[in-house]
Amino acid sequence: MNPIPAAFTEQQLPPWRRAVLKVGSSLLAADGGGLSPLYAEALAGFVRASQAQGREVVIVSSGAVAAGRAILSAGLPPGAAMAERQALAALGQARLTGFWQGFFKRPVAQVLLTHDDLRNRRRYLNARATLQALLRHRALPVVNENDTVSVDELKLGDNDNLAAIVAALVDAEVLFIATDIDGLYDADPRVEPHAQPMPVVARMSASLLAVAGGAGSSVGTGGMRTKLEAAQRAASAGIATVLFNGRRADVLEGLAHDRLRGTRIHALRTRVAARKHWLQNAPGEAGAAVVVDTGAGNAMIEKGASLLPGGVISVQGDFRRGDLVEIVCDDGGAIERIARGVTQYSADDIRRLARRHSRDIEATLGYNYGENIVHRDDMVLV
Repeated sequence: MNPIPAAFTEQQLPPWRRAVLKVGSSLLAADGGGLSPLYAEALAGFVRASQAQGREVVIVSSGAVAAGRAILSAGLPPGAAMAERQALAALGQARLTGFWQGFFKRPVAQVLLTHDDLRNRRRYLNARATLQALLRHRALPVVNENDTVSVDELKLGDNDNLAAIVAALVDAEVLFIATDIDGLYDADPRVEPHAQPMPVVARMSASLLAVAGGAGSSVGTGGMRTKLEAAQRAASAGIATVLFNGRRADVLEGLAHDRLRGTRIHALRTRVAARKHWLQNAPGEAGAAVVVDTGAGNAMIEKGASLLPGGVISVQGDFRRGDLVEIVCDDGGAIERIARGVTQYSADDIRRLARRHSRDIEATLGYNYGENIVHRDDMVLV
């Protein structure tokens, strides 16, 4: 008989505007087979309640392989090749999206990503723009690892870390990770009768990671350790993480009113500070710079404005969309470095756009990545 762990006390969560909710296979394939609404209904209820309050939620959902397994009556034999598992993911992905759509009146959008998509700055920008556009249109993005081409997800259960990356991608304030236990304990509560709940974690540490066990479910591929690794990643990006029991409807009802019975892991710094730190310290493209006039320079410095094409004088070096470049101001021949940021356009594109109005971008290039050369959210003054 498993010991009954000590209960978590209720705590108040800070207000938030945008969040990522990660849901694993153990909560969606509740009977070890296909997708089940047993726990998903309450999870969806939390999302609906949040949306009704004017908040935005992105779901990162596992479950495609479990859904595909239920489609094939033969199932997945033990030790099946990776290609077989990826085939199940391909079969199950449409069913997983339809499963989530069944809980919502607003449209659900399927977004499949790999870690390569998010490590490549250009693809990162494209993914961010797509997710932000979906949220503007009041759609519910459901993100999953692209299992049909990604080996790492199926081996490592890395949707937890994917959720942390997506949280940073969409500028979320909080990452909610639904688990099958009440939160983080100082020992494994399934085997240690005196395990004590940890309602608040101020900072992640190696000792906490050592406490985390492996996967506890036959259908999921992750465990508490990957959830803590995800929390560590989110914390470094200025995002708090909340671990809670996704099988308890009362816990989800409380979450809808910012009351938590679970574990809250603090961010290391604010989201803005984390973003600015990266922009200040990440290596830029060697010799790459956008030269702007004093009007554009003053607007960026004094008003926190984005850089528009009309303020660009010239371009130095060669770089691609998504590269980190210097921004320098030409004040009558005196060149001063004033900022650095992630460019929305390549060097060749910016040369063609220099001194033009933003409305002329598409007519000039034949495409449009937005009205800004460098958006203020992707810029730091130096």
